[in-house]
Amino acid sequence: METLDLIKKVRKIEIKSRGLSNNIFAGQYHTAFKGRGMAFSEVREYQYGDSVRDIDWNVTARMNRPYVKVFEEERELTVMLMVDMSGSLDFGTAVQTKREMITEIAATLAFAAIQNNDKVGMIFFTDHVEKFIPPQKGKKHILYLIRELLNFQPENRTTNIKACLEFLTNAMKRRCTAFMLSDFIDNGNYQNALTIANQKHDVVAIQVYDQRMESLPDVGLVKMFDAETGREMYLDTSSRSVRMRHKQAWDNRQETLKTYFNKSRVDSVSVRTDQDFVKMLMNLFALRS
Repeated sequence: METLDLIKKVRKIEIKSRGLSNNIFAGQYHTAFKGRGMAFSEVREYQYGDSVRDIDWNVTARMNRPYVKVFEEERELTVMLMVDMSGSLDFGTAVQTKREMITEIAATLAFAAIQNNDKVGMIFFTDHVEKFIPPQKGKKHILYLIRELLNFQPENRTTNIKACLEFLTNAMKRRCTAFMLSDFIDNGNYQNALTIANQKHDVVAIQVYDQRMESLPDVGLVKMFDAETGREMYLDTSSRSVRMRHKQAWDNRQETLKTYFNKSRVDSVSVRTDQDFVKMLMNLFALRS
């Protein structure tokens, strides 16, 4: 990507994602991911978006205005963004590709994190971890992450979620909040790796998918291309049985995914590329509050 074009795209992503994190996510992010099981540090005055559960009622009664308990982890949370860079993410039939939506979500989460003075790091993965960017603070670091999201060229095209989770477990010594952003098209079994990772860290799964993964339109004979394997095939979408088998395969995959997340106690959300990811993420955050 040309330097000038990249700068324009970084700026566009920055403006949109920073606006979303400042105006929408601030309170929800804070409530959903702060002060979980850490040692008490101090009290401070209540701020908009704080959880009612954190109110110190004794201090509130003495001061005649609300105060909340602050935990040690609230001072410095580490956020890791695990970003799927496999070939299937380049697919998109609606407003944007899956990769473009994942880039926007990752950037928005990153700005929400630095707004709370948290560290943010990133893991790019395909069938192996392609790049690891250690967590740091600050706007300069976030802009670097966005540039990498826009410009990084992976070596491979296939997916191995298990490899990414195992890397997270081994590389991050201290507990962190780890968002996995992927379409989760991976036929391997990664449930055990997911369980272990979530026992050590706080793993959150964000699935991004296209509407055509869910259902096929009746448009006759269509040439299909698998971006990860390079395999080509023709599908007769005018056949009701073909469309039904496609839908059944999607339903089976989603059911397996749901089982993995439930057994591993991982919070998750699925976002379609023609949907508003802000609304979906805020629903996820509300469930954690």
